[in-house]
Amino acid sequence: MNLKVLLVDDHAVMREGLAALLSRAGIDVIGTAGNGREAVRLARELVPDAVVMDISMPDLNGIEAARQIRVRAPSVRVVMLSMHANREHVHQALAAGAEGYVLKEAAATEVATAVRTVAAGRRYLSPSIEAAMLEAGGSAARGPLESLSTRERQVLQLVVEGESSAEIARTVHLSPKTVETYRSRLMKKLGVANVTALVKFAVQHGLTPPG
Repeated sequence: MNLKVLLVDDHAVMREGLAALLSRAGIDVIGTAGNGREAVRLARELVPDAVVMDISMPDLNGIEAARQIRVRAPSVRVVMLSMHANREHVHQALAAGAEGYVLKEAAATEVATAVRTVAAGRRYLSPSIEAAMLEAGGSAARGPLESLSTRERQVLQLVVEGESSAEIARTVHLSPKTVETYRSRLMKKLGVANVTALVKFAVQHGLTPPG
């Protein structure tokens, strides 16, 4: 029986190219999504063997989507696609529950191998990333964002996406005043002085904005 995959990328051309590649490799694409929130919903509904997902997307980035998929569809493996090769992004993705991390520049030659590897219960990293991590001692240090609660990470994600306090309040079902309290708490925890610095800090530490 062929492996079943959900493809998630906010660029239709990328989704179509990956779907054709995986199909030629004997892997069935049973669904596609253009953002992280849709990915979480479809992973839970379709229960594919793996999700191949861009790290940088609107409406919940790949790292946060992987974290939610791990909780809501724990049998589903996640392969992250990314332009980012730095250790912080890799560490954040693996800490969120991704079992694979493939650089987009190598996706055409590696993605099918990555899907088969994670479906078999093993981790797959692009060779250049694996070599860099081994040279650095096997893994990155614990990232500062890992000290945040689930709700704090949710609010921070929406701040990075550029949503106002009122918009965030509607999304997470809190009052705008409570959202402002979370913003202040986040700035204090992460040692930054304003929202602009908060967003910059989050992006630098692997919480990737859309686009």
